[in-house]
Amino acid sequence: MSAATGPLGGHKLKLGVFNFNCSGGMTMVADSPHRVDWATMRKIAIDADELGLDAVVPVARWRGFGGSGNFNGESFEPFTWAAGLAEATERTRVFATLHLPLIHPVAAAKMAATVDHISAGRLGLNLVMGWFTEEMAMFGATQREHDARYRFGTEWLEIVNRLWSEPEPFDFDGEFFQLREVQSLPKPLSRPILINAGSSPVGLDFAAREVDFNFTSVTTIDSARELGERFRGLAAERYQRRVGVLTNAVIICRDSEREAERAYRAILDQGDWEGARNVMRVLGIESESFGEQIADFEAKFVVGFGAHAICGTPTQVAEGLLALSEAGIDGVFFGLPDYATELRPLGEKVLPLLREMDLRI
Repeated sequence: MSAATGPLGGHKLKLGVFNFNCSGGMTMVADSPHRVDWATMRKIAIDADELGLDAVVPVARWRGFGGSGNFNGESFEPFTWAAGLAEATERTRVFATLHLPLIHPVAAAKMAATVDHISAGRLGLNLVMGWFTEEMAMFGATQREHDARYRFGTEWLEIVNRLWSEPEPFDFDGEFFQLREVQSLPKPLSRPILINAGSSPVGLDFAAREVDFNFTSVTTIDSARELGERFRGLAAERYQRRVGVLTNAVIICRDSEREAERAYRAILDQGDWEGARNVMRVLGIESESFGEQIADFEAKFVVGFGAHAICGTPTQVAEGLLALSEAGIDGVFFGLPDYATELRPLGEKVLPLLREMDLRI
């Protein structure tokens, strides 16, 4: 399978809208303009579909991060969100994000097949092993030791893949699951695209072995290049697989550079810094460990949940996306400070430039 070119369409640089099922989206301010209501969800998804973007991608969030804005405190559940938006769209791929420890693989296989039929074969899945301990506690779920999460994920995905493909019931005896007469009908119309954000050695190995795209955060163009080369090399040498590399970004696009800088500064001025520190604590990014870098980290989380920021005019945004592509990134799932008002203008101004750069068809 040629995962790097086919599953998300024929564009050299794939583009998706990310994290808009949660309040605040990717930007941590005390009073975000992005709201979680169904009319807003439909508008953003339809705009993405009509612009020809490749994906709409949620996160799985069960509680917020506190602070003045309780970042991501309101959210729509990703599978039912995907089912609703599958009916609202025609071409763009609709993803669901799921925490594997919280959904049994037999239920997940059936849920995914259902949404795949609703979408006429356009479902993708973002597989998350579970990292926010407070969320796991809400379900009474055990937060396993890091490497054990990926052993669990490997078993979980083996069961789901077999349920999607094998015609007869089967038994399963593993470390985490002991199942009898397992079956699921109907099968998906096509196997959903799978992505995973593993970045540790064990996580990268899982992604290289099991999924179509590694979904990674990058801090610089050089780090994007290095990570992509390392990940593709691992998949090719260890598993004889071709895989793709996706990243996330926050885009602040304005008609002038001065306006873009002003918008960037306004986010920092209104930033939910307490919420950013809460997120960083959960992720293990502590001031004691990172010293003088901590202020830069906090600013990155306020502006875009730690993601790469692309800020400027439409030409500068297109050039920023080109730089990621030239570094080996196959696709960018991006957030915006206000998706509902900014997505369509962004597409209308930036996509023609990307076509001129041969990044989009």
